[in-house]
Amino acid sequence: MPRITPRIRRSAAVAVALVAGAATAPAAHADTHAAESTSASAPVTKGLYQSAYSERNHALWTTSAVGRPPVTTSALTKLDPVTLKVEATYTPPVTDAATGAVEAVYGIAVDDEHNTVWVTNTRNNSVAVYSQRNGAHLATLPNVAHAREVVVDEKHDTVWASGFGDGSVVGFDSRTFKEKKRVTVEGAGPTGLTVNERTGTVYAADMTNDQLIEVTRKSTKPRLVPAGDGPLSVTLSKNGRTAYTADNAAGTVSVVDLDKGLVTKSVPTGAGTLSVAADDRSGKVVAVNRTDATATVVDPRSGAVVKSVTTGANPNHVEIACGTAYVVDKSGTGPAGEDVLTRFRVR
Repeated sequence: MPRITPRIRRSAAVAVALVAGAATAPAAHADTHAAESTSASAPVTKGLYQSAYSERNHALWTTSAVGRPPVTTSALTKLDPVTLKVEATYTPPVTDAATGAVEAVYGIAVDDEHNTVWVTNTRNNSVAVYSQRNGAHLATLPNVAHAREVVVDEKHDTVWASGFGDGSVVGFDSRTFKEKKRVTVEGAGPTGLTVNERTGTVYAADMTNDQLIEVTRKSTKPRLVPAGDGPLSVTLSKNGRTAYTADNAAGTVSVVDLDKGLVTKSVPTGAGTLSVAADDRSGKVVAVNRTDATATVVDPRSGAVVKSVTTGANPNHVEIACGTAYVVDKSGTGPAGEDVLTRFRVR
């Protein structure tokens, strides 16, 4: 899930590139988003799973995978976040020449500091790294059991992945791609992830035990914090003191006070709540409800639903960038049976 701090840091090399005009400045991106229409939808590809926004490249990246193993159709796709047009499509490497199986991609996060894209290869129990510049496959990192989601902490050069298969939260060095930390909670089922880049603390939604797994930079033993009923996804408030969980079993968004370690309220959003993201600009939270085919905007302070937006069938993930929400679905309603991406302003 998105980090709680905007990507305002840049290495010296990136700063030079910005001055030289090799990339559009973040302020220009915000202006472009502000000029967008209220909402828009466009077909992308079959098997859409998640999306992630790159401020550095002003691009929206999506993952897709079709069917069960051997998965032969999967792609990492780059979109224009304003027009929603596909700019590039990259196919993961083949893992089995006999069947044509590829290293299918599912979860996704971007590392603008190092200009890379990180994905989870759920079926292959691994994560992989790609270049944002040309889509080149840079590395595959094994031993993440049923890797589900991934999140980037640029400040501390760390990428975290959730291992649903064995209850692990695994940290990798975003420069060397080497594993640097692993914390396992026996009997846990970690799914969604979010990170507080100020502190380096990562939070994993434990769907199995209705809790959050909190791992600090120095801790060897995680702290377990109560969450909603069946949390699949988690995000943080701008100040990092509050977590919001998408509670799949209850159809709610829960507000979790991290200092006190308790749920302060749960807001009904719709059946099958699957993914949640916070908008740093407004403080509002967006949840997608897979069964109801809606995206619900919640004011977590009052616990009120602000509005509900109809999406394509089976919405799967929400990403928020510059006040705009991007929802990918599994509707198959595109001209050639593609799944659809819907964009709308949060406020």
